[in-house]
Amino acid sequence: MTTVLSIETSCDETAVAIVNNRKVCSSIIASQIPIHTQYGGVVPEVASRQHLLIITDLIAQAIEEAGITWAEIDGIAATVAPGLVGALMIGMSAAKTLAILHDKPFLGVHHLEGHIYASYLSAPELAPPFLCLLVSGGHTSLIHVKDCGVYTELGATRDDAAGEAFDKVARMLNLGYPGGPAIDRLATQGNPTLYPLPEGNISLPGGGFHPYDSSFSGVKTAVLRLVQKLQAEGKELPVADIAASFQNSVARSLTKRAIACAIDHNLDTIAIGGGVAANRGLRATLQAAASQRNIKVLFPPMEYCTDNAAMIGCAAAEHLRRGHISPLDLGVQSRLSIMEVMSLYLSEG
Repeated sequence: MTTVLSIETSCDETAVAIVNNRKVCSSIIASQIPIHTQYGGVVPEVASRQHLLIITDLIAQAIEEAGITWAEIDGIAATVAPGLVGALMIGMSAAKTLAILHDKPFLGVHHLEGHIYASYLSAPELAPPFLCLLVSGGHTSLIHVKDCGVYTELGATRDDAAGEAFDKVARMLNLGYPGGPAIDRLATQGNPTLYPLPEGNISLPGGGFHPYDSSFSGVKTAVLRLVQKLQAEGKELPVADIAASFQNSVARSLTKRAIACAIDHNLDTIAIGGGVAANRGLRATLQAAASQRNIKVLFPPMEYCTDNAAMIGCAAAEHLRRGHISPLDLGVQSRLSIMEVMSLYLSEG
């Protein structure tokens, strides 16, 4: 059994957790949404300052809620890439300090690998190989999970990530920040087929379309033109119908690509990760399509869809069991491909 204290500060949530293998002993998440809402999005400097103000208290709270001592902790982990550099620095510095102080190994975790491992927290029987559809504010990817630290990206977004598109469309509809939850709530009151919106096919040189890559700039522009047209006609915006139609387009686009990718690569399980995994439209659409193909779909619990430290701890525990640790001179990176996960570790062997 491997117990890890993990820290996640890649963006605007300060999170600390204690994870024993795939069991969450404690998980504390302090969201900064109320702070950043007034700016309409995340302000990196503000996020970093807020992490610094509360991280020490959150670490103490996580230890207390888990009911364990430092002697029972086997490793200290923190997200080191990708993310906001200043924010990542706060979590990494805290983790390294604790690792040195308590003579524990340090593990620098890739944020996207954490989202992959979120599904392990509620499905302990999950094992590679499987397909992960990772959908968040910064990433939309289809990842072939072959083993711990062994990943192949089969599809990606060519422009806005799905979560980013939700935020931008919400801004057009004056729904505030963050946009995803607002559109999800409003979509339940609207007609998802009232406005046919594009699904964003990717043209290839010489003709044809890329089957797994996503594009959301087209649907975003289509919503903008629809809003401008209705406003020019002096009509009141049917906000719920537009939200439902947009959400339906994104859900259909992601579902079509994920199902095709799983079938083409003979994978019978799709695990979903990232903040958009909480979207009810996506959950219903993907689950219905997968059931027709006898494909198993795993959605993390809502609390593990958005950024959290439990998923980081779960990934770190698996690496630690395999003898992977990170050097104390490891730095943070704003960008790092999921295929470069093992560059964060040394082997104890």
